[in-house]
Amino acid sequence: MKDFFKIVLASALGFVIATILLSIISMIMFFSVASSMTAAFNSDQYVVQDNSILNLRLSGVIQERISVDDPFSDIMPRDESVMGLDEITSAIRKARNDNKIKGIYIDSRIFSASPATLSEIRQELLRFKESGKFIVAYADNYTQAGYYLASVADKVAINPQGSLDIHGLASIPMFFKEALQKMGIEVQVFKVGTYKSAVEPFTSTEMSPANREQVTSYLNDLWSFMAKDMTESRKLKISDLDSIANQMPALKDADYLLQTKLVDTLLYETEMKNYVRSLLDLDVDAKIPAATVDEMNDAKPAVAQKKSDNHIALLYAFGDIVSGSGSTNIQDKFMVSEIEKLRKDDKIKAVVFRVNSGGGSAYASEQIWKAITDLKKEKPVVVSMGDMAASGGYYISCNASKIIAQPTTITGSIGIFGMFPNFKGTSEKLGLDFDAVKTHRFSDFGNVTRPMDDSEKSMLQAYIDRGYDTFLTRCAEGRNIPKDTLEKYAEGRVWTGNQALKIGLVDKLGNILTAIETAAELAELGEDYLVYEYPKKRTFIEEFLNRGKEDLAAKTLKEYLGESYNLFMTIKNMKDEDFIQARIPYDLNIR
Repeated sequence: MKDFFKIVLASALGFVIATILLSIISMIMFFSVASSMTAAFNSDQYVVQDNSILNLRLSGVIQERISVDDPFSDIMPRDESVMGLDEITSAIRKARNDNKIKGIYIDSRIFSASPATLSEIRQELLRFKESGKFIVAYADNYTQAGYYLASVADKVAINPQGSLDIHGLASIPMFFKEALQKMGIEVQVFKVGTYKSAVEPFTSTEMSPANREQVTSYLNDLWSFMAKDMTESRKLKISDLDSIANQMPALKDADYLLQTKLVDTLLYETEMKNYVRSLLDLDVDAKIPAATVDEMNDAKPAVAQKKSDNHIALLYAFGDIVSGSGSTNIQDKFMVSEIEKLRKDDKIKAVVFRVNSGGGSAYASEQIWKAITDLKKEKPVVVSMGDMAASGGYYISCNASKIIAQPTTITGSIGIFGMFPNFKGTSEKLGLDFDAVKTHRFSDFGNVTRPMDDSEKSMLQAYIDRGYDTFLTRCAEGRNIPKDTLEKYAEGRVWTGNQALKIGLVDKLGNILTAIETAAELAELGEDYLVYEYPKKRTFIEEFLNRGKEDLAAKTLKEYLGESYNLFMTIKNMKDEDFIQARIPYDLNIR
């Protein structure tokens, strides 16, 4: 017994000592971090050197916006796995207006971005060229996305042993039906819309004819715009580019790239840098003054910011539309609160609502639609569509004063659905049995251990039909299109921004700047306004703590489930979401 108490006391003492040591270490780390943060906050803005270039290094995933305000960006390298479209376009604009910046060096690495995001960047690069400054591009290996941007350049160079990928576009959805059957899971589907294909992965093993029709249509339209842009910049014919794509240039040698005029020259990186030195009139061994995207955004504006009491709010809404009050995704309570703040702020004369969403909860979409409708009664609201503004993303956009989309935006998909898993087969495989006692006929409605009966299915389908009618009515009234006319373009059909313009779902093609200029015009502000972004970015500590929990949970699940992780997350999302959804397929998988 004495030994037992000795062990207990020793363990307790060890725990106390360890806790004290950890506290001391934590305090040291805290003060070190605080010191670094103070230094970062108190440091001067980045100073652009004379005769500089903007080094536009593209890598990782380019997403709509970096939502975190990172105080360490000046003292620690930024994680290059994610880049913000907002920061890239902002850096190009600032470089255009800064006389110390003479040109842009596109350093294209392995990165991914949707067609609409690429269009936003490309349009900013074209505006930069209009200033008379140069753009050059270099890569060891150009991805199709990288080449789409690089084709803007005055000179496109590639490593003599490099490769360049032009292959067109493809969509390769994954179907879970047979995998779910093996686990004894039946997905009961209720939907409206012949083209509403979000449910197909759970009920089919291949695309329906209607879905294949719409995917073929929007892929061809997306490619037509990308091909047009590239061929105009490279002075080629679209038929030539299509012929090249059918020959898989990524597997050709570099001489083929020269012969087809995809590139201008073959250079090693050291030779490319010497070429840039010649453009800047620098000696061969001189260091090339260059600013990164982060540094350019941190630099003091070359032109002093004007003062104005007229503000235009640029409100970002990107991700899935969900019910809740947090600031990740498009959570209805949080977003409605942000919209209400903008409505009550007298300095804000107009709002640009930047929507990049494939939809989500129909309930949450309705709440945001109402908030936008109330805002529109007091000040102009202009929607700027990003990569996607479809289904629920279109729902929250449809009643804006004006809608601006990229030609390559994915939009429309006016339709809703509900999915209800039935785990009866799973429980039977596991040898589990369930019974129920009810006071009323539908007391156990929604019980996932049994299939729905015919009366439940009938009531639920009627409920979905009413929801679709509400969605259709909102869109018809918002766009001032007769309901029976709009219904021809609904049915869950997905459209590109270019196609949507022709049928009246959007008002104009353009980027964020187009939307801002339209908002200023509607508010009769002339050029007397300032633009402020909302919601405010999260602090570094908030993001660090959230990411830490999420990353640890995801890593643990991935290690435990292996290849089944993606399927598990799909089922989890289906279970956690509101049961009525206004969204496009979970993953368009365009590549």
